[in-house]
Amino acid sequence: MPTPARVRADACPGVFAPHDAADGPLARVRLPGGTISAVQLRALADAAEACGDGDLHLTSRGNVQLRGVTRPGLAARLTDAGLLPSPSHERVRNVLASPLSGLRGGLADVRGMAAALDVALCSTPELADLPGRFLFAFDDGRSDVAGEGADVCWRATGSAEGTLLLAGGDTGRRVARADAVAALLEVALEFGRVRESAWRVAELDDPAWRGTPVPRASAEVPAGLIERDGGFAAVVVPRFGQLSAAQTRALSEFGPALVTPWKSVVLPDAPPDVFERLGFGAVAWGTTACIGRPGCAKSRADVRADAVFRPGLRAHFSGCERRCGKPSQSHVDVVAEAGGYRIDGRWVPLDEMEGNL
Repeated sequence: MPTPARVRADACPGVFAPHDAADGPLARVRLPGGTISAVQLRALADAAEACGDGDLHLTSRGNVQLRGVTRPGLAARLTDAGLLPSPSHERVRNVLASPLSGLRGGLADVRGMAAALDVALCSTPELADLPGRFLFAFDDGRSDVAGEGADVCWRATGSAEGTLLLAGGDTGRRVARADAVAALLEVALEFGRVRESAWRVAELDDPAWRGTPVPRASAEVPAGLIERDGGFAAVVVPRFGQLSAAQTRALSEFGPALVTPWKSVVLPDAPPDVFERLGFGAVAWGTTACIGRPGCAKSRADVRADAVFRPGLRAHFSGCERRCGKPSQSHVDVVAEAGGYRIDGRWVPLDEMEGNL
């Protein structure tokens, strides 16, 4: 069902309009398709140290955030690195793409499609007014990013054709791969004309913006070394999606990378001994958490300190009911309350939490 009309302005953070968090301004850097070069990785590491808290924080849209940005110069650094190509469009450059496309599996190679859309998006003045929550996606047929709630998605049904999805529903409209970028931009332009106060396609009342729900496939990219055509790729899953500047520079030594919507990083061309050379390894999938205290004034607890890691456990720890950063996959919902946590709706004291997960 459509949600009620929005009554406040869209306040998605960017570089020029950061979010005022408890630990200082938070700036979000968009990475269309999650793609980032080695030079850009080093530039982000430098920027995190020079302007922020020294870490990179991965997001559930395949972007990167810098926290505690209290020193000047961030925009200039990002512009010089090619990470801020359009100040007017910076907050609407939200594009997902299947991260293993062209490496292993999938029906079509969607590499390059996010970049092509980004160029066209930034060249269309009307689309600068899209809400910062609007999300594009290119799915190579494995239905990984198609399940991430994109407003408009092209999902491959073959090597050169696909179908158009709106808010996760299949419209039945067939679109050739060569026409996919134009089709997604056409939807975005029409949404801009009819949206009124809506931020997302799912909020529109018009049934013409509905599709048939599609089954969701497993979205996980396995942590560790994976075989790919002609070699190996490596998938790094940093704890809580947080990378230090030093770790980021270490990743850059292996060439370009892909930041996934699951707060992991894919190194497309990695040697078999990549983790030994990195000095840090992949961690198991499972527990995630919002930033919690002291980074967020709304949080009731230091959720990252309280988080429980256990093989097979999939849980998201939230400091309040907003549940920032929660994964789209099935998980145990853990929300902080006074003296404990509510686990899937059941209140549990803090000292009994581990035994109830």
